[in-house]
Amino acid sequence: MNFSKLKCSVCRKGTPTVTDEELSTLMKQIPHWAPIDVNGVTQLQRQYTFKNFDSALAFTNLLGGIAKAEDHHPAILTEWGKVTVTWWTHTIHGLHHNDFIMAAKTDALLG
Repeated sequence: MNFSKLKCSVCRKGTPTVTDEELSTLMKQIPHWAPIDVNGVTQLQRQYTFKNFDSALAFTNLLGGIAKAEDHHPAILTEWGKVTVTWWTHTIHGLHHNDFIMAAKTDALLG
């Protein structure tokens, strides 16, 4: 399944987070990402490297566009030569299928 071609679905309070078994399966779709724990909330994180700040900022702006279009917004840290992207679903305090879709869409920005 090509997650980058999927659309995010509406996620409401009370929607279950992905199970550990689902996490294991879904991580195979986004192999460059890592699940991290931040204050008990599982999130997906990846760091991208670039040749300079301008390239990193251009990537950040492209990512902002897809985040706005899908109405799902990551934490983005843009630095000289790198961008760290973290996805999780704030509403449910954890991971939803939308986060995996958006991780794949983020990867697809690099073509």
